[in-house]
Amino acid sequence: MKTTTPREWAEAAELEAIQPPDTAEHFAGYAVVGVPFGSGHYLAFRRFPTSSVGPGYRAVWLRTPAGQWTIYADAPPELSCARYFGAALARAATAPVNAEWTGPAALTVRVPGVVQWELEFGATWVTRAATATALRFPAALWRRDGVVNAMAAMMGPALGAGRMKLAGIVPNGQSFQARPLRIWAVTRSRAAIGGKDAGTLRPLPGQARLGDFWLPQRGLFAADLGIRYPSTAAPHHIPDHERAAQHHEHH
Repeated sequence: MKTTTPREWAEAAELEAIQPPDTAEHFAGYAVVGVPFGSGHYLAFRRFPTSSVGPGYRAVWLRTPAGQWTIYADAPPELSCARYFGAALARAATAPVNAEWTGPAALTVRVPGVVQWELEFGATWVTRAATATALRFPAALWRRDGVVNAMAAMMGPALGAGRMKLAGIVPNGQSFQARPLRIWAVTRSRAAIGGKDAGTLRPLPGQARLGDFWLPQRGLFAADLGIRYPSTAAPHHIPDHERAAQHHEHH
């Protein structure tokens, strides 16, 4: 059967365990790249069943209206998103992150006691065109930063996402290269954050970014997704007070 829906691509990712044969750090899976809400909150979700640095993991990124970021992951910070983005966070927390597909294009994500988030995805002519372009793109060019960022500069406005970059530097100093091959739009989403409604889907007053990674101003879902960190920059040191806070959360 041909794999066509977001859920089918997510399930295929759970079976994929092949690592590219190079020394870069690699992750593969799928992601809700980001969703902005009328309250000023911003949410993103990552599911990488395949990781070259540790076990696969799930993570929820949460931005407050004041612009502070927390990443909740079900793997330690040094083995998950905070390995690369920790320098820009107010907090990196290890916590249960649950994700359940409730339909072919419907996903519910939870961080117990923090986030309850429902999403639906759909294809538009623009997401179909973006997918077709990505699938035709030669494999060798995905590792040429200038080329992929030129493509992203065209795709971002067309998708209504604002500025986009597929390569650059993350807050902890490592270089990144992203390869999203299949794109859908978030057609509906509602979220409760700390028990309060996050409001309707609405772009933030100013587009958020973490290093060279720009968060889309329109909700997007990416599957058949690979992330590569080709640099040898050391992971950012986690301050002692953050380590103490993380230890306290688990005891």
